[in-house]
Amino acid sequence: MHALPPLDQPVQWLILALDGIGIFVFAISGAALALRERLDLFGVLLMAFVTALFGGILRDILLGATPPETLTSWHNAAIALSGGVFTIAAGGWIGRLDKPVRLFDAIGLGLFTAAGAAKALDFGVHPLMAPAVGMVVGIGGGILRDMLVTRTPLVLQAEIYAVAALAGGFAVVGCDVLGLPAQPSMLAGALLCLTLRLLALYRGWTLWHPPRPPGL
Repeated sequence: MHALPPLDQPVQWLILALDGIGIFVFAISGAALALRERLDLFGVLLMAFVTALFGGILRDILLGATPPETLTSWHNAAIALSGGVFTIAAGGWIGRLDKPVRLFDAIGLGLFTAAGAAKALDFGVHPLMAPAVGMVVGIGGGILRDMLVTRTPLVLQAEIYAVAALAGGFAVVGCDVLGLPAQPSMLAGALLCLTLRLLALYRGWTLWHPPRPPGL
């Protein structure tokens, strides 16, 4: 993972695939929240767009891959808007899911974290810092989504969110250090992140809350 492979290599195609699926599911999480907040059509599509694409734009800026890939083609934007339209059309089905916004957010978190950490390694980022890049990529869109509707971002709450992303990123790096192929490394990282996030979500796992000192 130490030299960016040509586009015809399986590693690069897997990164693109994880990005594409992550964009779609993050778009669903943004659009679902917009529907819950009763935003109009433009608001729903805008929420889908920024939630799905902000993390990838931030990743490319951090890695110096400018202009960001999202801004050099129409494909990612089309995937994001498709996710928004899908959410509107399938809103009844999505609404019947338990905690739909958090569910699709967890899937996007795992996919973006794994792809972000792998791309960071490809760009020569130190192995100890690559998980941080993956984490930032994974949480970026969700932070902007929540801020747009004046909701405290999940990452700032006690939920196991950023920690799950870091764990997934370290799984990608750990597999790389062990010399395992890149494809299963990314899949392992995405699966670990998703598993931790879903366990925290459905079992109520949270991080420790420091006690508030008197006077604060």
